[in-house]
Amino acid sequence: MLIFNDTDANFPAAAEAIKPQGGIATIVENREPVPVELLKAKSAALHWEFMFTRSMFGTPDMIEQHKLLTEIARLVDAGTLRTTVGEVLGPINAENLRRAHALLEAGRAIGKLVLSGF
Repeated sequence: MLIFNDTDANFPAAAEAIKPQGGIATIVENREPVPVELLKAKSAALHWEFMFTRSMFGTPDMIEQHKLLTEIARLVDAGTLRTTVGEVLGPINAENLRRAHALLEAGRAIGKLVLSGF
């Protein structure tokens, strides 16, 4: 089972739905401690994925990150993977920040909003 959005809100339902000896994986930062005790009776596991673990800790399999990124680049170049960028709003400044915030507050943003440079 995968949690890609709001671990805090979705973990209890995932823990209830997970099969015995199953696993839950997430890439999402949580705001509260994850109640892992909900997994105990089912002997289920929680797995975190963090892109920078290998480089931060110099793990023996660091080359795997290179392989993953190379494969992603190939898939992007081939058009198999597409960006989730919805709109590029220009440089980071007060006006563009207000514009981005207004789109998000109104619920009108589709995909990612990008602000870049100063």
